[in-house]
Amino acid sequence: MKRILFITTILAASSFSSCVVLSNKKYKTLLSQKDSLSAGWDAAKVKVSSLEEEIGRLQADTARLNARIIDLQSSLAGLNSNYSALRANSSTEISKLSEDLKKREARLKEVEDVLRKRDEATNALRDKLQKALLGFQQSGLSVDIRNGKVYVSLTDKLLFASGSIVIDDKGKQALKGLADVLKTQPEINISVEGHTDDQRIVNLGQIKDNWDLSVLRATSVVRFLTDEQKLENSRVTATGKGQYQPVDAAGTPEARSHNRRIEIVLSPKLDELYNLIK
Repeated sequence: MKRILFITTILAASSFSSCVVLSNKKYKTLLSQKDSLSAGWDAAKVKVSSLEEEIGRLQADTARLNARIIDLQSSLAGLNSNYSALRANSSTEISKLSEDLKKREARLKEVEDVLRKRDEATNALRDKLQKALLGFQQSGLSVDIRNGKVYVSLTDKLLFASGSIVIDDKGKQALKGLADVLKTQPEINISVEGHTDDQRIVNLGQIKDNWDLSVLRATSVVRFLTDEQKLENSRVTATGKGQYQPVDAAGTPEARSHNRRIEIVLSPKLDELYNLIK
């Protein structure tokens, strides 16, 4: 561009200051050169203007990109901060969960130990009762374990005369053998359940129905165990089930005989277990 300006200036000076008379051909040549230079100058100015606009656009784009980079850097810094906080919180939560899991596992082990001890005690109690009451098993006495409890089942003929609530001598002997074992097991709770068959009661005086008969027979056994055998009253309960929990639903005389029974349910005290699972 400077070169074009320089040539134009020389031509102008030559035109005004030269006293030499130019030929027509040379003059036209100079005018042609001038026009060419002017056209080049105009084109150069247009190009410069275009380049300046392009520079302006590039500068604006650069400014926008720089602003975007700053925003992204700010966002990245925030994400890094959140990630660090989340990681710290996650580590804390994981540590807490791990500690809770250890406590639960320890608690579960304690419960399992208590249940194992209960089962061992229940099995030992059954074995003792079977040995102590061996002589009565041919007379309708059985000892077994159900749901973690020891059930001593005595048919009514072992304890009572027909329709009676008074325990006979043979029944007292069986209950005394039972009481001797239970006196050595103070941690055992005792529930005495009276059961009858489904035959309607007739002519039993104050005993109105099977409910009455089952309750009164259970009460007679409880009184014998507490009053005569001196088991603690707080350990013993009496309940009547009537005919509603039969062990044999066949409806035959033999089945009804099985259903007429006293069941003494022996349960280990589970205070320790209850405290563990609170």
